[in-house]
Amino acid sequence: MDDLTTVAGQVTELAYALDTFYFLVCGALVMWMAAGFTMLESGLVRAKNTAEILTKNVGLYSIASIMYMLAGYTIMYPSDASNLFLQFGDGMLGRGDNSAEDVIASGGETYYSDLSDFFFQVVFVATAMSIVSGAVAERMKLWSFFAFAVILTGFIYPIQGFWNWGGGFLSESFGYFDFAGSGTVHLCGAAAALAGVLVLGPRKGKYGPNGEINAIPGCNLPLAALGTLILWLGWFGFNGGSELKVSDVGEANAVALVFVNTNMAAAGGLVFALLLSRLWFGKADLTMALNGALAGLVAITADPLSPAPFVATLIGSVGGLIVVASIVMFDKMRIDDPVGAISVHGVVGIWGVLAVLFTNGDASPLGQIVGILSIFAWTFGVSFVVWYVLKLAIGIRVSEEEEYEGVDLSECGLEAYPEFTSAE
Repeated sequence: MDDLTTVAGQVTELAYALDTFYFLVCGALVMWMAAGFTMLESGLVRAKNTAEILTKNVGLYSIASIMYMLAGYTIMYPSDASNLFLQFGDGMLGRGDNSAEDVIASGGETYYSDLSDFFFQVVFVATAMSIVSGAVAERMKLWSFFAFAVILTGFIYPIQGFWNWGGGFLSESFGYFDFAGSGTVHLCGAAAALAGVLVLGPRKGKYGPNGEINAIPGCNLPLAALGTLILWLGWFGFNGGSELKVSDVGEANAVALVFVNTNMAAAGGLVFALLLSRLWFGKADLTMALNGALAGLVAITADPLSPAPFVATLIGSVGGLIVVASIVMFDKMRIDDPVGAISVHGVVGIWGVLAVLFTNGDASPLGQIVGILSIFAWTFGVSFVVWYVLKLAIGIRVSEEEEYEGVDLSECGLEAYPEFTSAE
């Protein structure tokens, strides 16, 4: 009997180690999405604004990590975060994680390290903030952006995240279903971005006095394509890691399905965005194709586990069609989003949350709609107030001269491509 108990305990410990390792690897893949956002945005802005967009992305990731440790995780998961980061004992500052005795005593209910859960969650909040970066590109003050990052990652995101994943009213009272965050992460980031863009205003020269819409091409489309492929790769961790464990046959099969559906949705989104751009504009627009892939990924994120691969492809394909129309619509509304982030993550994020209703019988129309409205109203409303206070207090937009010369010099004091004397 003792031998059987020992073997059972060893199996439990092995499953714990495997799930923790899987969780950490998926978190690392999601962290790599920071590189994807950085490259995508660097490619879609003008050369004279590249250094600042790079600084914003590495800075926001670091700010998100610190703020989520100091405040965000405790707000979002109050029952799990108790004493997670600070423990005084034997003169040491830090915290040991679950012991082997704790894991065995749980009877297999403790799947992974608490700190691995924090790591996985912190890269999600950084993703939400990265969405904001591209939408406000080329005309925002760097330190105003960082100030907003402190508020979003420490407070705005975690509060609405608690409503869904922390045991709040959306999941408990309304049955809102959002597997990996089409609403909780992507709609949240897009709503904050929309508020910032409305307070900030469009780039100079984007819209003419007689209703003209002037294209402002990015400086490096190979970099934008690389960024998209990096995001595509990172999304396997984003969705796959949200399954939380992989240590038994059922969970391993579920993770495989999540990976396949994630890939198929992205492929469908790219192809159909490319087809629509060809029909609409007469050309195969690369930027629309790239955003189509991202739209497919966002669309399937709310539930990559319920649909069959063919249905996942259809969900992503609809996302690809939506994103092309949405980008055109926002331009006609004179809402200037240089990278299409509000369309990709916001409009298609809404589609992703609603698409759950077609494949998941546990989701209800009321729950999904209440979730969308709650996340958007909270994030947009509070973000708009924060952006406006920052505008009054320290200003959020660079001067016309600085915008014309490029924010690299005025905000960072250097150029990303110094060999070029003019970088329009």
